[in-house]
Amino acid sequence: MPEWLSLYYREPLQLSHGEGRYVWDVEGRRYLDFYGGVLTTMTAHALPEVTKAVAEQAGRILHTSTLYLDRHMVELAERIAALSGIPDARVFFTTSGTEANDAALLLATSFRRSNQILAMRNGYHGRSFSTVAVTGNAAWSPTSLSPLQTLYVHGCVRTSGPYAGLTDGQFTDACVADLRDVLGQTRRDVAALIAEPVQGVGGFTSPPDGLYAAFREVLDEHGILWISDEVQTGWGRTGEHFWGWQAHAASGPPDLLTFAKGIGNGMSLGGVVARAEVMNCLDANSISTFGGSPVTTAAGLANLTYLLEHDLQGNARRVGGLLIERLRAVAAGLPVVREVRGRGLMIGIELAGPDGSPSPEAAALALEHTREQGLLVGRGGREANVLRIAPPLTLTVAEAEEGAAALATALRAVQHAVDPKERP
Repeated sequence: MPEWLSLYYREPLQLSHGEGRYVWDVEGRRYLDFYGGVLTTMTAHALPEVTKAVAEQAGRILHTSTLYLDRHMVELAERIAALSGIPDARVFFTTSGTEANDAALLLATSFRRSNQILAMRNGYHGRSFSTVAVTGNAAWSPTSLSPLQTLYVHGCVRTSGPYAGLTDGQFTDACVADLRDVLGQTRRDVAALIAEPVQGVGGFTSPPDGLYAAFREVLDEHGILWISDEVQTGWGRTGEHFWGWQAHAASGPPDLLTFAKGIGNGMSLGGVVARAEVMNCLDANSISTFGGSPVTTAAGLANLTYLLEHDLQGNARRVGGLLIERLRAVAAGLPVVREVRGRGLMIGIELAGPDGSPSPEAAALALEHTREQGLLVGRGGREANVLRIAPPLTLTVAEAEEGAAALATALRAVQHAVDPKERP
C-alpha cells in the first residue's frame, strides 16, 4: 500500500467487530467509538435493521448497475429528493463523498459553461483530481495542477486570520465584502460556490448562522450556483437541523447538495441532489457502475427509516448538547485546550501549546491517551491539532458521560506532558 495511506496510533489498531456504539479489536479489547469510521457509521454498529436489509438483498442479487431499474434506488431517490428541500429535485447516486462532489462540480461547470469555482479557505471536498482542486486545506491538497480555477474566500475560520475577534455580524459583513472583492478580480463567469456548512476535515469549524444566506444574495446577482457539501453534516448530525444548509435557510435551499458517509451506515453510498434544470444539463452519456447498487440502497433505505422513526436528529441535539457542556467544563481548567466547539454530535477540541500556537503534537498525544482510556476519536484541523468527536447518533447519555470522562483523563495527561508543572 502507498506510504501516504497513513494509520492512526503508534501501534496500529485492527478492529474485529462492533455493536451499538462500541467496537472490539482483535485482542478482545472494547472501545467506545466516538468517530464512527470518519462519521460513516451514522446510527450504530451492526444495526439489525440495516444488516438484515443488506443480507436479504445480497441473497437475491448483489449488482445490476444503473442500466437497469432497481426498486431500492428509486425509493431512496424519492425520499432524499423530498428531504433535500430542493424544488423539482433529481438524485444521482455515487459510491463516495469524493465522487458526489466530483459529480456536483461536473454539473455546475457544465451548466454555467465555466471552470471557475469559489471555495472556502480550510475546506475539504475529497481526494479526486477535481475535488483536491477546490480543497482549501494544504495538508489535503497534494498538487497545484487543476482542471479548475479556484478562488478562495473567507468564512469558516473564526479564531485566527484577519477577521479573528469580530462579532458574528461583523464577521459576516467582512466575509461578504471579501466575496465581492474576489468576484471583482475576475472577468469571467463563475460556476459555483462549494462549501461545507461545518468544515469536517478542517476541524469542525463553522461560520455564523446566516453567512451563506448573505453569500447567496451576492451569488444570485451573478447567477452563481451554490453547492452545499453535506457529506459530513447531513442526516441530522448537527442536531439543530437535518441539513447543515438549514442554518442559513433565509436564502432557501442550495442549487446542489451532496451527501455520502452516514447514509449507508458503513456501506459505500453517496450522491448529489440538484434541481432538474441543473441535473439534466449534461449532453453526453453517463452511468454509474456501482453507484446506487441494490445492496447499498437497501442499506440506505433501512438506515434512513430507522433514523427518522427514532428521531436521531433530536437525540444528537440532546445528547450532543450535554456532551459539549461536559467537555467545556473539562477544558475550563486546561490551558492545552484552546476551544471546544461544535453542534450536536459533531464536536471539535482544538489543542494548543504553552505559547498558544496550534499543537499537532498535543493532538497526536491525545489520540494515544484516549485509546488507552478505551475511547476512539478522530483528528483534523488545518494544523492537525483538533480532536474530532462524531459518535453514532444513537449515543446514550451514559455513553456520553463515559466518553467525557475518558477525554478528561486523556486531556489532563496531555496537559501534564506539554507543561510538566501542571498536575495530571
